[in-house]
Amino acid sequence: MNGLAASLRSRTALGGSLEAAREYAIVVIFFTLFLVLTFSASHFFTRVNLLNNLESGATYGPVAVALTLLLIVGEFDLSVGASFILAGIVAAELQSHVGTWPALLIGILPAVVVGLVNGIAVTYFRVNSFIATLATSLMVVGIGTRVTRGAQKFISAPSFAILGNDKGLGVDYFIWIFIGFALACGFVLWRMKLGRWLYATGGNPEAARLSGINIRWVKIGAFTFSGFAAGVAGVIFASRTTTAIAGNGIEEVVFPAFAAVVVGGTSVQGGRGAIWRTVLGILFLECIRNGFNLLEVDTFWQPVMEGGIILVAVAIDSLSRRSA
Repeated sequence: MNGLAASLRSRTALGGSLEAAREYAIVVIFFTLFLVLTFSASHFFTRVNLLNNLESGATYGPVAVALTLLLIVGEFDLSVGASFILAGIVAAELQSHVGTWPALLIGILPAVVVGLVNGIAVTYFRVNSFIATLATSLMVVGIGTRVTRGAQKFISAPSFAILGNDKGLGVDYFIWIFIGFALACGFVLWRMKLGRWLYATGGNPEAARLSGINIRWVKIGAFTFSGFAAGVAGVIFASRTTTAIAGNGIEEVVFPAFAAVVVGGTSVQGGRGAIWRTVLGILFLECIRNGFNLLEVDTFWQPVMEGGIILVAVAIDSLSRRSA
C-alpha cells in the first residue's frame, strides 16, 4: 500500500514537472536564445533587426493566433495556407474593378467561407479535420490556379501597397494588426466565457456538451475564425508584395504557424494553450532564423533544429498528459 502511494506521488510529481516544462519552457528558451544572440551577433540587438524579426513573424502571426484557438478545441486546419493565397488573389483581381480597400475586404470573404465549410464538414459530417482541410486546401488551390491561370499577377496601383508597407508610429500597419489579433484572442481566452467554452470543448467534449455548451458551434466558430485570420494575413501579404500567384501556402504559412503554436506549448490533443506562448513561439523561431543568418551558420541546420524542437515539445505534452 505504501509502495502504491509512493508510486502515485512520484507519478504526480513527474506530471507536475512536465506540465511546468510545457507551460514555461518557451519563456526560458526564448530569453536564453535572445541573450546568446545579443552577445554573439553584433547586429542582432538593433532596432532595424528586431523590427525585421517582428515583421517576418507578423506575416503569419494572425494565422498562428487563430490556429492556437483551433488546436485548443482539438482540431487542425491545413487549408489556412491555401486560403491565405486565395485571399490575395481575389483582392488583386478585384482591385482594378472596385478599388483597393473594397478589394482587400472582399478578398477576406472566400477564406471565411472555406473556414465555415471546414467547420461544417468536421462537426456535422464528422470528417477528420486533417482530411477535411486537406480536401478543401486542394480545392482552393485549384480555384486559385484557375483564376490566375497559373500566372503571377502584379498590382501597380500605389494605394494597394499601403496596408502592407506603410507605417504608424514607426511600425508597419500589419504589425499593429498582428498585435491586435494577439491581444483580442488572448483576452477572449483569459477573461471571456467563450474562452472557457473553447478550453472545455477541447479538454473534455462530452462533459462540455453535458454542461450545455454547443460544441458544434464552438468548433465551427473556431474554424471560421481560422479562415478569417488566413484571409486577413493573405490580403496583407498581397499588399506587401503587390503580387499574387496560386499556391498552397504550406511552406510559407502552415509550417511556421503550426511550429510556433506547438513550440509555444499549445497541446495538439486539445484543451491546453495560450496566445502569449504562441507569440513567444513566433519570436523564438524568427530569432533562430535571424541568428543563423547573422552567424553565417549553414542553413541546412535550421529546419533540423526546428523539427527537433517541435518533436521535443509534442513529446513533453504527451508525457505530461500520461503522467497527470
